[in-house]
Formats: sequence, C-alpha cells, structure tokens
Amino acid sequence: MSSILRPTPAQRTRRLAVLAAAVFAIAVPLIQNLAGLGLTQAEFAAEGDGTLRVAGYAFSIWGLIYLGILAYAVRQALPQTGESILVNRMGWPSVVTFFGIGFWIIIAALNLKVASVVIIFASLIALLAPLLALSRSIRALGRTERDRLLLVWPLAALAGWLTVAAPLNLITTLTALQALPELLSPTLWAMLAVVATAGVALAVTMALRTLAYPLPAAWGLLGAFVAEQTDNPAAAFTALAAAVALLVGGILLVFRLKPGVDRAV
Repeated sequence: MSSILRPTPAQRTRRLAVLAAAVFAIAVPLIQNLAGLGLTQAEFAAEGDGTLRVAGYAFSIWGLIYLGILAYAVRQALPQTGESILVNRMGWPSVVTFFGIGFWIIIAALNLKVASVVIIFASLIALLAPLLALSRSIRALGRTERDRLLLVWPLAALAGWLTVAAPLNLITTLTALQALPELLSPTLWAMLAVVATAGVALAVTMALRTLAYPLPAAWGLLGAFVAEQTDNPAAAFTALAAAVALLVGGILLVFRLKPGVDRAV
C-alpha cells in the first residue's frame, strides 16, 4: 500500500512538523520530571482519584508509546519514505495530537484541570477521527507493510491509551471539582465510565482491526482493576470484566472477522 512517490516541498514541511511535534511530546515530560516543575502527573491525578483511578504501574506503557511515536516520526523524516495515503492524511492529525499530549503535561503541572480535559479529548479526537476515516485503507495493509508497523501501530496504540485516559481525566476532574452529578453514586459513575470506554474501544477495534488499539486500552482498564479492587470492588471487577471483554473481543475481531481479507494485525 505504500506509494513510491517522493514528497513535495509542502509534504516535507509536514513531515518535519511531525518530527518536531514528536520531539516536543517526548521532551516535555522528561524536562518536567527532571526539573521538578509544578505538579507531577501522579500528584495531579491524586486530587480527584476518589471515584476511579488506575494503578501507577499502568502508566509505564508511555515508554512503549513514546518509542512508537519516535519511530513513526523518524520514518517521516527519511527522504526514501514514500508518500502513501496514510502518511499523507495522518501527518497533520498526528502533529495536533503530539503537541496536545505534550501541552497536557504542562497544563497538569499548572493544575489547570478543566483545560486538561479539553486538551486530552481534543488530542484523542484529532487522532481517532482520521484513523476511523481511513479504516478501509488500514485493514487493507499487509501484515508486514511499513505503514502498518511504523504508522498504524504507533498511532493506534496512542489512540488506544487515550481512549482510557480521556474519560479517566474527565471523571477525575469532576471529582476534584466536586462537580460529579448526584444522579448516580460515584461507584456507579465509575462503572458507567468503564463500560462506556470498553464499548467505544470495541467499536473502534471493529473498524480498525489492529491489536495495537485495544491492547493499551485493556491495559489501562486492568490498571483500574488493580487500583480499585480493595476500595471499590464493584468498579474494580467491572474494569476487569471490561478489560477481558476488550482483549478477547479484540483478538476475535482481528483474527476471525473476514479471514483472508481484513485479517492482518
């Protein structure tokens, strides 16, 4: 599926923007943590984690996500990389998302809770919308094509994690601001958030049919189970069931749906 067409000057500018945004996204948390500027991400989340939280170990997935982002961006900068449909149409959306996740670190350090929700949802939508729009092209990729390995996998993995992180950020912010609607108890809100997240993730997985998306989402839901199983077992076991359903459903969708046509991981 990758084109052999070489990029035009405008396309090279876009590719350099991708690389710059990726460097920004990776550098900001490193600088913030090393310099100790403002709140850490854990301190920011702790102010509103009374309704739903994720175990700290789950955030280690960012190491893999950042490696994927870097691989994707470096490939963009290589002159021999062809200008495929996916390279072309995912370029600017990935720039928006990379700058978004970098700015989120700054916003969290400044403890700007409402702004953090806006930024994380904007980052998710900016990436997920074009991925879904290009789902047929993604499904048509061969298992070992470079666009699948070095574009779809890094971007889908980031989108999968943000699918869990965005609603978690929302419910954490509402809890911290004491703005969680009283229509339901905090436990029921937590369970509803988990079920809704898993439902969205399964729907996206059905469209993309790549394990890169549901695996990070299931990992995040499993982190919620680990964190809440003592204090909030109802929410914890809902998260566990959602993680298992997403993992099993993702495997079935990727490997069983239309085998031989749309089956590549």
